[in-house]
Amino acid sequence: MDLPECHFDGIFANAALFHVPRQELPRVLRQLWQSLKPSGVLFSSNPWGNDEEGWSGDRYSCFYHPGTWREYVTAAGFTELNHYYRPHGLPRHSQPWLATVWRKA
Repeated sequence: MDLPECHFDGIFANAALFHVPRQELPRVLRQLWQSLKPSGVLFSSNPWGNDEEGWSGDRYSCFYHPGTWREYVTAAGFTELNHYYRPHGLPRHSQPWLATVWRKA
């Protein structure tokens, strides 16, 4: 990615970042952090799991445990504002998506 520095107020990464290989995720998150204006916001929604990674058909995917995801994003310089599981109103085992909202610290 070639993103301008301190340019965006927010980034909407819905169902996207879980396709980034684990080894590349710290770099990608740092680039997103750098592209946000001070106090900018990152929204991300990913299917959660137990830190599984690999090919699923023709797609590469990482299914992070919520705690692992939090560690990666926090290490990139973000502060968590909110998180919730989707779809709303179902038991947790029926909510495959973890939505998180972060602020550039």
